[in-house]
Amino acid sequence: MNPGPAIPFATSSRYPDPRIEVLDERFLKLRVFSSSVEQLFSGMRWAEGPVWFGDGRYLLVSDIPSNRILRWDETSGQVSEFRTPSNNANGHTRDTQGRLLSCEHLSRRITRTEYDGRITVLADRFDGKRLNSPNDIICQSNGAIWFTDPPFGIAGDWEGDPAPAELPQAVYRIDPKTGELQQVLPDVPGPNGLAFSPDESVLYVVASRAKPHRQVWAYDVDAQGALSNRRVVIDAQGPGALDGIAIDVDGNLWCGWGSDGSAHGNPEQLDGVRVFAPDGTAIGHIHLPERCANVCFGGAKNNRLFMASSHSLYAIYTNTRGANALG
Repeated sequence: MNPGPAIPFATSSRYPDPRIEVLDERFLKLRVFSSSVEQLFSGMRWAEGPVWFGDGRYLLVSDIPSNRILRWDETSGQVSEFRTPSNNANGHTRDTQGRLLSCEHLSRRITRTEYDGRITVLADRFDGKRLNSPNDIICQSNGAIWFTDPPFGIAGDWEGDPAPAELPQAVYRIDPKTGELQQVLPDVPGPNGLAFSPDESVLYVVASRAKPHRQVWAYDVDAQGALSNRRVVIDAQGPGALDGIAIDVDGNLWCGWGSDGSAHGNPEQLDGVRVFAPDGTAIGHIHLPERCANVCFGGAKNNRLFMASSHSLYAIYTNTRGANALG
């Protein structure tokens, strides 16, 4: 493995870890007093799309500009290359049969990795036009696959190949029975991270180019996948920037967080993970030395939060569990 820049990090020697900031008393029950932020490894160029494989006790994470997917082994702590080249893969999840689903920037498609390692293309075009650069992906318990398709990967050479957009940036759904690709939300500015509420009645989508502030939009979801009742749940307010999100069993939103580039003074104070109650109130912040792009829950009890943050992968144990054990 050829590492990129590594970020120095020292685990806190005291409890509670001062990197864990309580913004609202509701966060106290989610915090493990004697758990510290750990840096599992460093050396990536831009870390994204973590997904946990409990059956193998490992985590996959994308290093998009390096065109590789890395594998961190929980039992040994070793890091290896799971797939290279990866077509500049970004977000990942698992389907209801445990297979890896991936968003690929370079090939502008959604793929599934079969048990024998073969790659199946699930979607690469809509109405005969190429997708932009699929970004994040989730799988519903009924087998429906949802993903975001902003143009970030075709904006330059860093995360794919530059190309003109053929479709509006949108959110898509792959029907679990027919495999039909449906464009369900064509009006989200910069659709990015997405997640379901614990009962899957609400879909959350990060509008990462919303003005004047980045936001999380929520939609009611019916049994057929139709969306309604759009509302703003989270407004980043000021220089805060949202990316990927994960939901715990109580419906709290754990959001990758950082500066949108307009922060003055100490923009690094925004870096990390900001936690919001279901009503949109910020209740906690996990401070990291790097901007966090995406998060997922995993570990033996699904209570360990993994944080893909610029050059490094971090983790912390929590007093809650992820709502979606598929990744």
